[in-house]
Amino acid sequence: MKTCDHTDTIRDVVPSALGCEECLKVGSPWVHLRLCRSCGHVGCCDNSPLKHARAHFKETAHPIIEGYDPPEGWGWCYVDREEIALPNQIPQRGPIPRFV
Repeated sequence: MKTCDHTDTIRDVVPSALGCEECLKVGSPWVHLRLCRSCGHVGCCDNSPLKHARAHFKETAHPIIEGYDPPEGWGWCYVDREEIALPNQIPQRGPIPRFV
């Protein structure tokens, strides 16, 4: 069993938007949200049409996301491709609109 080597990148962050940051700009729907635990970027999941959370990882190499809509309590490391335990959950800043 593999163990994630990237947990030292987990930070307490401020979410960047009340929804997927890029989808809100272009008017695209999303399925679920993912929160970057390195910088606070809010992006949409891989089941969403535009997959902005994964695109953020590819652009920044920030490895850890949190299941964010609704707050789900789990983390995922893109590099190691495994679910990880998070030290805490980041609270939502307000109501997040549902699109799908």
